[in-house]
Parts: sequence; structure tokens; C-alpha cells
Amino acid sequence: MGSTLGRTPLDELHTFVTSHLDGAARAWFDRALHEAAARPGPHGPISVWELRLAEAGRRCGPEHADAVRVLILRAARADADTLTRVYRQGTAAERRAVLYALPHLVPGPAALPIVEDALRTNDTRLVAAALGPYAARHLDAHNWRHAILKCLFTGVPVDEVADLARRARADAELARMLADYADERTAAGRPVPEDLYRVHALTEREPEAVPEPHVGAEPEAGPATGVPTAAEPSPHPGTPSGKES
Repeated sequence: MGSTLGRTPLDELHTFVTSHLDGAARAWFDRALHEAAARPGPHGPISVWELRLAEAGRRCGPEHADAVRVLILRAARADADTLTRVYRQGTAAERRAVLYALPHLVPGPAALPIVEDALRTNDTRLVAAALGPYAARHLDAHNWRHAILKCLFTGVPVDEVADLARRARADAELARMLADYADERTAAGRPVPEDLYRVHALTEREPEAVPEPHVGAEPEAGPATGVPTAAEPSPHPGTPSGKES
């Protein structure tokens, strides 16, 4: 399910998972949820439910492991501190599940250090998981812009970025950064990622509405308004327009 894990209501996720597991996997999953709900939070160096996070791939299959781990974290009522500990001690797969769980379990920005850490890695699956709804709500503009650039040069599809259109809208600084990156790629003889053009188009301001003339009013002299003019050709073929000097 990948990037949809952070956006799917957890009750729906539970229904989906249980309907796709075989009998043995479903029995293990039900037991793991019961253990997590019965003894939530940390207990000693490692809790029983944390051991179940490590087993999820083997017990339920890699295609369901991320969702199973998110649901175990929900059953354990993991807060920001617990999620941070699981993230720090976990494997890449367990870290990814923590990132998917953030929008469901942490209402405020307390878990942002986890997101920022994931965005510093070279693991593209962690980068993609970090840019879910939690980052869309809480990551500051500077780090969010650099995360978009990281997607472009590591090959993470921008479709993985939650709420991309809203965050990118009318962002002149992001437009400048994208244009600079396109110029660098073109100067080096490298192709410009198609996703760059998609994001750049989102940064353009929405056209302002032209006010309707008053009834009976004489039209103003001068050039007509609201008529688009042809864009000037870019000095660098293949780079997006709107680059600031």
C-alpha cells in the first residue's frame, strides 16, 4: 500500500489487512494486537509488541508488513516518545512503519525530528514515507522545499508527497530553486526530471480574476486585459520558466 498508509483511516486499514491474510497470519496478527493493547507503552528494554514489529514481515508477508506494523503501533497507543525510540532502535522497515504511523498517532509537531532524520538518509523508501500527511502539516517551508529537491535528484516520485499542490502553490522560492536545479542539469548535459516541470507548474500563482465592468461604464483605454501573451523563450532550452536572477 506504500504511501497510502498515512492517508487511510486505520479502521479501514485493519479491515483490508484482515481480509487479505490467511488463517495462520490472521491469528498471529490478532494475538499481536491483543498483546499490544493489553500492555501498551514501553516495558523494560523492549516490549513484547516491539518484538512483534520485527516479526511482521515473516508472519504476514512483506506486502502487508508495513500496514500490520502501523496497526500494532496504534494498538500499543504509541506516543511521540515511544515512536522516536522505536524509530531509533528499529530496522529500516520498522522505521518506515513509524513514519507511516505519525499522522495517525501524533497530533502535533513533537515527532518532527523523526521526519527530518529520514529526509537526511539516502534510503528512498524512508524519504517517501517521511513526506506523508504528517510532514505536509508540520514540516517548515525551508526543509519541505529541500525535501522536494531531494525527491527529484534521488528519483522519489513526487506523487509520494502528500498535499503537494497546496504546499507548492505560489511558492516563489521553490520555483527559483527548481529553475536553478534545472539549469544545473542542463549545463551538465543531463536530463531534467519530468517531475520538476510538474512541481514548477504548481508554484505558479493562480491568475487573478478580471473585474466585470460596471453596466453603462465606458471601457478604459489601453490594451485589453486578461489576454495571455506568449511566453518569452527560455535562454536555457529544457528549463522551466520563472527563474529569478
